[in-house]
Amino acid sequence: MNILAVTSCPLGIVCTNLAKEALEQAAKQANVNIKVETQGIFIENEITSSDIKKAKAVILTNDGPIDGKERFEGLPVIYVSCKDIIQNSLNIIKNIK
Repeated sequence: MNILAVTSCPLGIVCTNLAKEALEQAAKQANVNIKVETQGIFIENEITSSDIKKAKAVILTNDGPIDGKERFEGLPVIYVSCKDIIQNSLNIIKNIK
């Protein structure tokens, strides 16, 4: 299964990357493929149209603005805070399965 995620927070650095790391670790534990785009000062690991075609769902943080949300139209979108991702990433991913 392929899941996508975009993390962003108001300051654009700490929580964004902590959420990314938490999702990647949880996906590994759940045996799920995940690609996490971070949107801070710069966009890193940008999600492509090819990634979107293969995805089952997308996780978006709701702490700060996410650029390009419209590209995920047609996919189930889960809005979660960075804090919840950091604390409960495995449960979030398991609920998608």
